[in-house]
Amino acid sequence: MATAAAPVKKNFMYYFTTVNHKDIGVMYLWAALLAFFMGGLMALGIRLELAEPGQQFVDPGFFNQLTAMHASFMIFFAIIPAFIGLANYFLPIMIGSPDMAFPRLNNWTFWIVPPAMLLMTFSFMVPGGANAAGWTAYPPLTNSFYSPGAGMDMWILGVHLVGASSILGAINLIVTTLNMRAPGMGLFKMPLFVWAILITAWLQLMATPVLAGAITMLLTDRNFDTAFFNPAGGGDPVLFQHIFWFYSHPAVYIMILPAFGIISEIVSTFSRKPLFGYISMVGAVVAIAVLGQVVWAHHMFSVGMSLTAQTIFMGMTMVIAVPTGIKIFNWLATMWGGSIEFKTPMLWAVGFIFLFTVGGLSGVMLASAPVDYMVHDTYFVVAHIHYVFVSGSYFGIMAGLHYWLPKMTGRMFSERLGQIHFWLTFIFMNITFFPMHFLGLMGMPRRIADYNPVYADINMISTIGSMGFGLVQILLIINVVYCIYKGKKAGDNPWGGKSLEWTVSSPPPEHNFEKIPVVKAEKH
Repeated sequence: MATAAAPVKKNFMYYFTTVNHKDIGVMYLWAALLAFFMGGLMALGIRLELAEPGQQFVDPGFFNQLTAMHASFMIFFAIIPAFIGLANYFLPIMIGSPDMAFPRLNNWTFWIVPPAMLLMTFSFMVPGGANAAGWTAYPPLTNSFYSPGAGMDMWILGVHLVGASSILGAINLIVTTLNMRAPGMGLFKMPLFVWAILITAWLQLMATPVLAGAITMLLTDRNFDTAFFNPAGGGDPVLFQHIFWFYSHPAVYIMILPAFGIISEIVSTFSRKPLFGYISMVGAVVAIAVLGQVVWAHHMFSVGMSLTAQTIFMGMTMVIAVPTGIKIFNWLATMWGGSIEFKTPMLWAVGFIFLFTVGGLSGVMLASAPVDYMVHDTYFVVAHIHYVFVSGSYFGIMAGLHYWLPKMTGRMFSERLGQIHFWLTFIFMNITFFPMHFLGLMGMPRRIADYNPVYADINMISTIGSMGFGLVQILLIINVVYCIYKGKKAGDNPWGGKSLEWTVSSPPPEHNFEKIPVVKAEKH
């Protein structure tokens, strides 16, 4: 009689060599959590310095390093890896696949990320310090005069590495989604989260090599006396902005489309109704992705573009509001008349819908060239982007984490602690970032360590909000640890979800399914 296999001891070498998509997804999530806290500490340093006028804690040069590296960590190592982690864990299960298409490539894709993070972290310690040119790395702020140390080159290499990870991961996700779906699961039977990840992966595949080209040219300008962006040698610094934003505007949607998919799953599950307008939701995701590729220059209204170009980019940017509005309407229509249960994942989802709409409205304002001229490079833009990334990306990640954590661990988190964490995050997020709209309208420039005392009171409010926001995130760690070790048994389907991940045990078995499922009915 055969004996059961002994459980695998999951030590460092296991995780270093594992090809199981679920383990790799968990590693992505832990790495993203670490990056969130590192980027958050940098943000708190920025806000402490801005609490009052004058120099408080850091010199202006280090302040600029903090602003550049805060954004770099949050974008490249926190938000994108968090979504990739959730996709790695759940996409194969949601399409009825035993694993990703390329398991060894999947392992390599993750293990490129920690060295990139270490490179950027250690860049603070080299002579000259870290990148102080902003996460946008505009020349001439990146040349050897303004950024003389090796820290800027370390930043470029770190972005190259994490970009390679993005490209390889995108290929894996696309091939898995298109070729490894269960029998009977056509494209229009896939959950919205799978659609969102598929479109996101295509965006990564098309846009990331463009960023690689831009920063490679930066690297040679700094070290080999080329003149791609140096006017003295016939180059053009505005060319860098065009190339950079051709990647970085799609990158905004890389950081928000997965959240749209997560919110769609949660709203349907907790409203006890099929998602309203499934086909139109898929179309809206595709439309947002396509339009997001062709509106890059709306970040550049003030560089001297022709009025014709400004008008074209202004019009196309405003059109993006249409598919976004379709999604918001469909979420509300799904909830309308539903038997809504406001558990923690649903709270994050509803908070996302409300606050992301606020960020979208300020985005429509910035799409207007005359308004953009007035508030360009002010704290109005800072407020807008944080309403997109905090109440958009972060709230989406928190919604997905709380939705799927019982499936991942087999245990329930503390519902009370989850709700306290949500409400305090919601309150402090608005205290931190909403006043920045007024700072921007008053004319306070961003990326400046000192300011006119007329802005002092509002800055103090934002700083108090940021301290509360940061401290409250400790509750997340407590709840995750409680869920892993102390939570009550979750069962296979604690929320009553309809997609395939809820048909397997919690946590899922090694190869997801004892027998590949056959999809016979619509899942929506």
